[in-house]
Amino acid sequence: MMTRSASITIVNVGYRSTNYWVVSAGRSRLLVDLGWPGTMGLMQANLERMDVSISEIRYGLATHYHIDHAGVAQELKLAGVRLLVLDVQVAAIPRMKRWTKPQDHYLDITPDGNVVISCEESRSLLEGIGIPGEILHTPGHSDDSVSLLLNDGSAFTGDLTAPQWIGMENQEVVHASWQLLRERGATQVYPAHGPVRPMDAEGPVLEG
Repeated sequence: MMTRSASITIVNVGYRSTNYWVVSAGRSRLLVDLGWPGTMGLMQANLERMDVSISEIRYGLATHYHIDHAGVAQELKLAGVRLLVLDVQVAAIPRMKRWTKPQDHYLDITPDGNVVISCEESRSLLEGIGIPGEILHTPGHSDDSVSLLLNDGSAFTGDLTAPQWIGMENQEVVHASWQLLRERGATQVYPAHGPVRPMDAEGPVLEG
């Protein structure tokens, strides 16, 4: 899947029912969500299939630190991709390992070389690689969840729960995160699972 908006191109290099989005301004690229543990070869193959060179990926961003969203983060770092971490995510990184098993072949994410910023600093960093937008703290699925919101309204929300599907999550927190995205101009949702959906007054449109 490929979509274009002005000078920004979005491609999906996902697998195992998880979407991994490459957001590009020309050959300057940002990878949103970072694979399952032990699947670096598959990630590389999918990037190559979509004509994306790892050397062109300026940063990798995990929307949150669960194993299907940051599983090959360290391997990507070793391949030259800088790991972009929001300050609200730092404490979640070492906790992720508890959900892995030896057969997952998970490689620990080290702090070395990580680019740690606040959400307030994100717009300047993104502009520096030609991608106009910002990163917002959008808890609900997890406390460390963030969303990438482009100026054109494209919102990469990871596993942020749709309001219609709230279960054990804190309803007020989830609704507040969607409200923040709407207030900042989100119009189209690029989730980690499922198809791209438009936004309405509550959140992503799940039917139609």
